[in-house]
Amino acid sequence: MSAVATPRLSRDALRATLRVRPMQKPRLSDVDAARSFGWGRDEAEQATGENLQRMRDLQYKMFAQRRYSLLVVLQAIDGGGKDSTIRRVIGAFNPQGCAVTAFKKPTDLELQHDFLWRVHQRVPERGTIAVFNRSHYEDVLVARVEELVPKDVWRARYARINSFEEVLGESGTRVVKIFLQISRAEQKVRFEERLNAIDKQWKFDPDDLDKRRKWNLYRAAYRDALGLCSTAHAPWYVIPADRKWFRDFAVSQIVREELEALPLRWPKLPYDPAKIRIT
Repeated sequence: MSAVATPRLSRDALRATLRVRPMQKPRLSDVDAARSFGWGRDEAEQATGENLQRMRDLQYKMFAQRRYSLLVVLQAIDGGGKDSTIRRVIGAFNPQGCAVTAFKKPTDLELQHDFLWRVHQRVPERGTIAVFNRSHYEDVLVARVEELVPKDVWRARYARINSFEEVLGESGTRVVKIFLQISRAEQKVRFEERLNAIDKQWKFDPDDLDKRRKWNLYRAAYRDALGLCSTAHAPWYVIPADRKWFRDFAVSQIVREELEALPLRWPKLPYDPAKIRIT
């Protein structure tokens, strides 16, 4: 008996399906990490190309208007595909108006300030796009699982993060948060690829194996962060990322629609073009 094909989810419905509803912790099962919602690779890659061109056009208009900005937060477990997503999707933007920040372990100076201090300095100015490769959410993920701070400290940070992102929204910055979900089996495959390829070995950190052993603890921490911090002004999206081609399509579709939701307009000119004569 042949398997019944999964109906393809429309592009219009995809963003709503992947969005985390406020105060509802999402399912993060390994099975879900391989979902493609009925999309095949060829059609998804064609749609991705269309999205990337639309993203370029919208960025250009936002850069000209200088009224709004976009912050894209990328989170994933080790091997989740943040770097390749930035290269393959975010790379569509003109770098003149797009900055990527990779947040590493806090420096001694950063530890002398509140946990949002270093993040606030990297939010986008009006007209530009900022991408966070890891972010302030490390302070309710790594800090929680590795017990870097007491429980009452990291628990209080959810509300502070929501307030911080609300202020950004009130200032004209749209905050879009994307969690790239891969399965434990897929992480194993990607770790082995890194170890077996001389040009990827530098990306492997033996400490990642310790975090892998804490898979369930990190999954629980992510479920709480996604559920408690997905809001109308700063939604979280869970992207099935075992299939890289679907990941690229879904991320590009969401970023495109988030830009389209902004009231972008060409700026009002301080002169009348019809009256200009170039001799």
